[in-house]
Amino acid sequence: MTAQASESRELAAVIGLEVHVQLETETKIFCGCSTDVADAEPNTHTCPVCLGLPGALPVVNEGAVEAAVKVGKAIDADIPEETTFHRKNYYYPDLPKNFQITQYDSPICQDGELEFSVESERRSVDIRRAHLEEDPGSIKHVREGTGPLESRTCSIERADYTLIDYNRAGTPLMEIVTEPDFRAPGEVRSFLEKLEEVLEYLGVFDATRDGSLRIDANLSMVDADAVGEDGDIDESVLEDANRTEVKNISSHKGAEQALSFEASRQRKLIQSGRAVEQETRHFNETHGNTVSMRSKEEEKDYRYFREADLPPLRVSHWKDEVPIPELPDARRERFVAEYGLSEEAASKLTSTKQVADFFEDVAERFDADLAATWVADNLLGELNYRDMAITDIDDRFDEVTRLVEFVAEDEITAKNARETVLREMLDTGDDPDSVVDREGLGKTSGDEVQQAVVDAIDENPDAVEDYHNGEDGAINFLVGQVMQKTGGSADPGDVNGLLREELES
Repeated sequence: MTAQASESRELAAVIGLEVHVQLETETKIFCGCSTDVADAEPNTHTCPVCLGLPGALPVVNEGAVEAAVKVGKAIDADIPEETTFHRKNYYYPDLPKNFQITQYDSPICQDGELEFSVESERRSVDIRRAHLEEDPGSIKHVREGTGPLESRTCSIERADYTLIDYNRAGTPLMEIVTEPDFRAPGEVRSFLEKLEEVLEYLGVFDATRDGSLRIDANLSMVDADAVGEDGDIDESVLEDANRTEVKNISSHKGAEQALSFEASRQRKLIQSGRAVEQETRHFNETHGNTVSMRSKEEEKDYRYFREADLPPLRVSHWKDEVPIPELPDARRERFVAEYGLSEEAASKLTSTKQVADFFEDVAERFDADLAATWVADNLLGELNYRDMAITDIDDRFDEVTRLVEFVAEDEITAKNARETVLREMLDTGDDPDSVVDREGLGKTSGDEVQQAVVDAIDENPDAVEDYHNGEDGAINFLVGQVMQKTGGSADPGDVNGLLREELES
């Protein structure tokens, strides 16, 4: 094909994902070492099993298997009668055994699907498999010099030496492999956000852990007319298209950026008449590009064979026995039906399980609309502004509930509660009672408000005349004068009513 002909080709992206999820268990998948390594010194949470020392034998962590079954139920996957472990043989410095215990031809979860929304449209992606395996350790490339180690970590090209920490080696991983059902990087980001939401609801995943979710993305470009109206592509077209794999992407945003760059890079190669090399590439988050790492391995390169030290698992009956909580979509629908919330409010309130739980706690004590306004709009809005999450204040939920009580009991105005008390609570750490007392925000008595209304009318005859001439802005001006006289402690709605009564008398 000539370069001119290639240049005129319309191309479409075909994307599939391999998502590696650290499962939230207290100990590693094949030994009793703790997985709580966030603040641990390097290589202190290790043992002969996770270091792969001769004679050490693995034992499967029941909690990891149960977590995998929960994921399988959430994605409506099949759990076979028997599932086995294999050895995947390859050398990396952070894999001390020189093989990884994983699952090959009989994964614990098969043929599932996950629904998600892209620009308000529902999509469904097929999950080919989800299997258990062990995480390797972690690597730090370091430059020579003085100063803290973290400040001297760098890319491998600039490093003088490499440090390996095996604390993470053996952490339970679940690798979730999708079909190549994505047609745009934005779809991938939406899918990952929904997947993480579901995993958090299940209680099997902690997004705050370093490296808790890592993505390998496969992308190829095909002729646009090979994509059917329903997005389907013939298998022969996929086989003929060279694909690249982008490894170890660490965020939803990073996945979208990496795939956008890679789609653009491949499109330019094809349209200039050059071939796309089938290879593994690395995403450089700093520069927003992908760089070649190595030629892409094939399945045969891993020399899979059965793990003789682990018997087959027979846990298909667990799918009926292991409970899972109400998942985000179901909870969203219930919030609309039970509390009369809008779809938008229900979506905000089910964005994480912690937010949904807190809303329901508040809604048990106060009107659902008031609870939704305070949790979905006021609280989440202020947290987002400060780049905080609901988990950052989970020990202060009683204080936020107390603030809602102030408003519900008409002890302070909603405006003062939102704009003064809540903000000072988040900025200073003070409790709401202290802020209200310090700022003198308790509502003024009826007599004081009435006197402020009379004074505002007496002091602003021009505004009074404008009001009688039908100018709507005049009443708002007078409300502002009363609020100023009462230090913002009067209710604006009450003030508006009192002003109109006084002006019409």
